[in-house]
Amino acid sequence: MSFLHCFGLPKFTDVCVVKRNSKPPAETGIKTSRMETQEKTVITVQNTVNAPVEKVWEYWVKPEHITKWNNASDDWHTPWAKADFREGGNFTARMEAKDGSMGFDFGGVYDVIRPNEYIEYTIGDGRKVKVNFTSADNATKVVESFEAENTHPIEMQKGGWQAILDSFKKYTESN
Repeated sequence: MSFLHCFGLPKFTDVCVVKRNSKPPAETGIKTSRMETQEKTVITVQNTVNAPVEKVWEYWVKPEHITKWNNASDDWHTPWAKADFREGGNFTARMEAKDGSMGFDFGGVYDVIRPNEYIEYTIGDGRKVKVNFTSADNATKVVESFEAENTHPIEMQKGGWQAILDSFKKYTESN
């Protein structure tokens, strides 16, 4: 048996198209193994920002605003951010403790952009993030869904991303 092509389908299951040899694998010397997949956990956080969608969108995507709200707590900050805001464009935000004890670059590639409605991007580690902006009167509901990583507990990840979204709401409403 020899593999011709493997690809992923929705719900993150792998599918492989195979070509069968006339002889069983043991006689051809080909080693076989079972392919296992794991469904990814998707975490969703949300908030309603009391501002029109145009303002919410601008504050979400422009680096000069991202540096003002992209932190989960007051002892962290984002000293710089850059974004090539187009489909296929890259973005990076430096997130670090204010005391300089730790930090990291958070970045990825924009996959889908629908102005004032939707952003989808892939983080540097391959995880997907989807952000929906829904306008209602003079408010905007922001719903952010992301694939969990395997290092930290789900509740910790959800709490961190929710805290950043809460910081975004506070910054946007007060400026």
